[in-house]
Amino acid sequence: MTILALFNRYKDRWWALPLLLPIFLLPVFSLASTYTELNGGMVVLYYMPLSFCLALMLFYGLMAVPGIVVALFLRYYFSVTLYETIAVNVHFLVPLVLSWGGYRVFAPRRNMVAYGDVHLMGQRIFWQVICPATLFLFLFQCAVYVGIYESRHSLTGFSPASIRMLISYQGLLVSGLTGVPISYLAIRLIRNPFYIRGLVSQIRAQIDKKATLLEFAIWIAVLGCLLGLLLVPFSENSSIFSTNYTLLLVMPVMLWGAMRYGYKLMSLIWTPVLIVIIHYFYRYIPFIQNYDIQLAITSSSYVVFSFVVIYLAMLATRQRVINARARRLAFLDPVVNIPNLRALARSLAKTPWSTLCMMRIPELELLGRNYGVLLRIQYKQRLAEWVNGWLQPNENVYHLSGYDLAIRLNTESHEARIMALHEHIKRFRFFWDGMPLQPQVGFSYCSVRAPVNHLYLVLGELSVIADHSLATSQPENLQQRGAMSLQRGLKDKVQMMNRMQHALEQNAFILMAQRVQGVRGDNYHEVLLRMPDENGEMILPDCFLPVAQEFGLSSRIDLWVLENTLQFLASHHRQLPGQRFAINLTPSTVCRVQFPLEVSRLLKIYGIEAWQLVFEVTESSCFGNTDLAAQVIRQLQQMGCRIAIDDFGTGYASYARLKSVDADILKIDGSFIRNIVDNSLDHQIVASICHLARMKKMLVVAEYVESEEIRETVMALGIDYLQGYLIGEPEPLALLSETKAL
Repeated sequence: MTILALFNRYKDRWWALPLLLPIFLLPVFSLASTYTELNGGMVVLYYMPLSFCLALMLFYGLMAVPGIVVALFLRYYFSVTLYETIAVNVHFLVPLVLSWGGYRVFAPRRNMVAYGDVHLMGQRIFWQVICPATLFLFLFQCAVYVGIYESRHSLTGFSPASIRMLISYQGLLVSGLTGVPISYLAIRLIRNPFYIRGLVSQIRAQIDKKATLLEFAIWIAVLGCLLGLLLVPFSENSSIFSTNYTLLLVMPVMLWGAMRYGYKLMSLIWTPVLIVIIHYFYRYIPFIQNYDIQLAITSSSYVVFSFVVIYLAMLATRQRVINARARRLAFLDPVVNIPNLRALARSLAKTPWSTLCMMRIPELELLGRNYGVLLRIQYKQRLAEWVNGWLQPNENVYHLSGYDLAIRLNTESHEARIMALHEHIKRFRFFWDGMPLQPQVGFSYCSVRAPVNHLYLVLGELSVIADHSLATSQPENLQQRGAMSLQRGLKDKVQMMNRMQHALEQNAFILMAQRVQGVRGDNYHEVLLRMPDENGEMILPDCFLPVAQEFGLSSRIDLWVLENTLQFLASHHRQLPGQRFAINLTPSTVCRVQFPLEVSRLLKIYGIEAWQLVFEVTESSCFGNTDLAAQVIRQLQQMGCRIAIDDFGTGYASYARLKSVDADILKIDGSFIRNIVDNSLDHQIVASICHLARMKKMLVVAEYVESEEIRETVMALGIDYLQGYLIGEPEPLALLSETKAL
């Protein structure tokens, strides 16, 4: 076994470092102590042995006691009596054990944390500064009073209220405030010399990123000049800068360093500077009248300056850590713990050319709905870890909303790497409660150049191409899929969305009405929606309603149509008594639980009866989300409104499903009516629909009645209502009040 291995194995035994360190280091640290004579007696300006022994206790606990006893015995036995040497040991051990024990009790879990933690500063100031200094000085006074310390005759008459007591107490406080951390650091370096690397990295991490080497050199030069002025021997020709006035100038210089360079570096600089300043105090405090008062004030300055410098350095370091953490979290998704879109934008900006990729996993939506959002989170985390293990050091995976992830790759040989990455992703396996899940991953990519000013638009295009990748099961290149056409299509959708937003805000939509003729004379009108463009031309619903559905505006548009229709009925109830209107509802509106409440509220506001409204819903609305749609439809029927199934025969078109639908009216799609005269198959389909509707006690509407032959044919089949250009073309809703009500 090597010497280093033996050292690491036995270094913390009581007979190893805890025993040897006090013997060899106590005489060295004692050299930093400073005493002076005042009013015929000795006072302490800085006392290092107590701080060093307390640091040993913090490291080794009671195992340090034998080493401290031996070190004190060797230091005092040859200069004083054995009785006095034993008293010195007791005098040291009582404050050390009580202070160490109290600190361990009130800071049990964090007592070994390195110095610089603001949260522990209160406990450390009390148990490592105030408590040992107070107990040490109190026991010393008691020992001198009873005559135990025969060698300390110069301290006889040391009154507790005297200036000498105050100066000595302040000397013990400042030595505990600065001596304990520097002793702790020295012991730690001896115990583990490799800690020097960690210390250097901590110092570099705590320095303000904006601080330059030139600034540090200037700061050191200013501090050196002030120390030079302060330590110049005082004479009759000395200026004010050779007095303790210069000590006041050191304070702002040290405060600047504390704010800029952090606690670790400032503690290493301030403690030696303070020891030198205290050791040569006589060079800037001349022996003149009121010398004792000046010495007391200067001694208090040592304590105050040390506390302010250390505390401000801690606060500045902690604030930089908090700011750095906040900046780091700003580029990290807090839920998935993956770099977010802001981090992606920053990474793209730092690299001239990049390959931007997107992974789309749409099945995560269904899996998350069934197994919870935690599955989506863990799947993204595991997939990101899987991909990051394959990427180069400066490449990364980024979190996008929904079920998408983005990847930034370097452009070198990206085509071959993308194919290899896609194969790597295919080998990914995810297990949820022991069940293997392997949803399909769509993969798209493109090359981008910094700065990427339209990142959101590029990601939208990649999202569309990723859907193509799901169909082809291979990576798809955006540049090869017609980026211009995709961009143009997305731009048109955004323009259409903005136009609809403006139409909703400005009431720019136009309501049309088309007559629906009842064979028994009970007519009503279907409300149709139009939107004018910038040239005044009418845009049909087939052009803008799909975009409204995609951007979540369809429900707002439906409510606008409903409210304006009811407002028209309320304004023209005398001209159009008993008028009924049919209003089309989109699937998203039919599946809204609040919709019946909104209808009821609007009926009360405008004083309209519920039987005057017919709501037309498509097959997809009825069958897509059966339970929720059936609940909404049932509530509307209970209010008195009628429900019509629009465009029956398309979409799901299932007779079996129609059995579960409880509607009042069935509108046969015009594709069957248009050719009913010439196509026997269409004739049979319409006939069967009419037969089934009569069994369900539902009224039937025939759309696209555009000729007399069609009208006669459908009437022969027992159709209840007719609609089409033969019956009446769509006209503005406002014109109904000007014509004779039908």
